[in-house]
Amino acid sequence: IVLALLLAKCLNRDISAAMRCGTRTLLICLTLLNSSTAADEDLRLRLLELTEEMAAMKKELVAVKSARRLQTETEKPPSVHGESEGTRAYTDVESLSIAMDSAWLIICTALVFYMQAGFAMIEGGCCRAKNVQNILLKNLTDVCVGIVSWWLVGWGFAYGGPYNDGFKVSGFVGMEEFAGLGFYEKDGVGNIEPTPTTLNWVFQCAFCSAASTIVSGGVAERLNYPVYLFYSFCLTAFIYPVVVAWSWGYGFLASMNDVGYMDFAGSGIVHMTGGTGALVGAVLSGSRLGRWENPEEYTPHSMPLIVMGTFTLWFGWYGFNCGSTLAMSSAADGFKAAQVAMNTTVAAAAGGITVFSLRIALTRGMYDIGGFCNGILAGLVSITAGCANVEVGSAFCIAILGGCFYQGASMTLQKLQIDDPIDAFAVHGVCGCWGTLAAAIFDWAGADFYSGWCGFSCAVGKDGKCLEGAAYQGFIANLCEVVVICIWTAFWSIAVLYPFRSMGLLRATDEMQLYGFDVKKHSPTKAYVNETRIDKEEIRRQEAEEAERIRVEAEKEAQRKKKFKPVKRLNELAGG
Repeated sequence: IVLALLLAKCLNRDISAAMRCGTRTLLICLTLLNSSTAADEDLRLRLLELTEEMAAMKKELVAVKSARRLQTETEKPPSVHGESEGTRAYTDVESLSIAMDSAWLIICTALVFYMQAGFAMIEGGCCRAKNVQNILLKNLTDVCVGIVSWWLVGWGFAYGGPYNDGFKVSGFVGMEEFAGLGFYEKDGVGNIEPTPTTLNWVFQCAFCSAASTIVSGGVAERLNYPVYLFYSFCLTAFIYPVVVAWSWGYGFLASMNDVGYMDFAGSGIVHMTGGTGALVGAVLSGSRLGRWENPEEYTPHSMPLIVMGTFTLWFGWYGFNCGSTLAMSSAADGFKAAQVAMNTTVAAAAGGITVFSLRIALTRGMYDIGGFCNGILAGLVSITAGCANVEVGSAFCIAILGGCFYQGASMTLQKLQIDDPIDAFAVHGVCGCWGTLAAAIFDWAGADFYSGWCGFSCAVGKDGKCLEGAAYQGFIANLCEVVVICIWTAFWSIAVLYPFRSMGLLRATDEMQLYGFDVKKHSPTKAYVNETRIDKEEIRRQEAEEAERIRVEAEKEAQRKKKFKPVKRLNELAGG
């Protein structure tokens, strides 16, 4: 009766009190058993087992209480201002992770930003000395205009919300966080709470400027600066950010099937966008004056600048590719960055050797240093999309094929007489397209499964198992990425540049091309301190050649009109 009453009392209490009451009840039972006979030994053993179970339950209860307390604490948002009524302090692990991620991305941002120096050296070296200042002006413009436009509207279009389940609601473009709004939060007493958005903004801003700089090389030495200034703003404020919104901004390319697209560092998003813009600009602006009549006059004026620029870009590419891990606070992040670095290194070397060898064969034993440099860049562009989800052997093959595609595209452009001074489309457009497709084709999960963004793991289905048929879905998503980026960039590039062509404002005059942009539009009029004054005899020679060309064309036009003059006279007589 006493035991029954004690148990009934226990049942009316909470879990903790019930445990204590139950323990006391068991002690009473054990005391009574000690005074019982040996015949009750079986019952005594059972009660001892029950005591052990109760002790285990007590330990479990303590663990549950501890977990609930921790959960209650972590439900509060962390704050740099420490614990308050509605916030909690960052844990040591969280603080270290944020510090590591911030340091990593800031260093990688500096590397990507330094790539602008490489672009400037390559573009300046590839063109003639009389236009070097104008080339450097456009590079400076790309950086400064790109930063301002990315801050004003570019980031909002690319990464602004609203989001639902991690994807953009519209699937097309963001409509929040323009001009830095929403980057910080304020409490009621005036404290400012920072967010990770500022860190991501500065890293992605460097990518935006890089996409714009690619275009400047394709239209060098003949596009008027005011037109290029306007196009640079349009590209960095709208054209490129919308491409980012579809992809890195979790738009429709990220959610189109079970695995989405895979473009880790931007073979398609950055390089193909810039390369397509360069092709459109080169076609609409036409060839440089005398480019195909006197090709020997258009050789690069400084091969050392080209080589130094290539090494600078290669150096910055480690920030471009490795930094796209976006974090460095776990073992997986470290291993992934190392894999990316190895693939990037091997691909650059393989691409350079491939193109250099092809040029030796095509020129019958002559060494082409410019081709070697562009081959290195072709390998780097080709591996940028798949650098985190392919094996190093695959990276080697991707780069070799990328070098072949580059060489074929470069020869095709010359055959069509499309004047691209630095082969911007062949390097960034064609190899960017190939790299995007190769990221899906050479994915290291195999022919049926797919890793993609999962890194060292496979993409899983709802049952938690590796998703079968995912490789096909990944290829379709990347193919879709290539098509929509080409169409989008080409359409808006034409829409921006063609009206200026119709008004005769797109292309520099023949006189400006003859004398050079530096002489006509810059102060001082020369890029190098030790540069002598422009050879007047050379200018007179070029002017004479241009006058002769105009005279020959005028004579041809006169002969054409004279040929049809009798027909015109007969018509007049018939009318009379």
